[in-house]
Amino acid sequence: MNPTEITTLGGGCFWCLEAVFDRMKGVISVESGYMGGQVVNPSYEAVCLGTTGHAEVVRITFDPAKVTFKDILTVFFAVHDPTTLNRQGNDVGTQYRSAIFYESPEQLQTARAV
Repeated sequence: MNPTEITTLGGGCFWCLEAVFDRMKGVISVESGYMGGQVVNPSYEAVCLGTTGHAEVVRITFDPAKVTFKDILTVFFAVHDPTTLNRQGNDVGTQYRSAIFYESPEQLQTARAV
């Protein structure tokens, strides 16, 4: 089996991102959740209040032999607008901020380049 990579991305509603990346060739799994906050195991309701500091994110496990991290970021930036602070469409709040939680120095370098 080929080695896999993981990245975690925040770009608005996690269900919207999950729907896009679930269909992408080379993506093995997509999990929705929260990241970057100060409350352990927050509820959906608590995150929606905007008091936990979390962002809605998707953790993407992918096969780099079939899809590159750059390809994933290209789609990521096509499906959301990182220039709208704490907002994606009708979704408003700090939990909808844009974020890339890279897993390696190589991913960081690619993210900065993209």
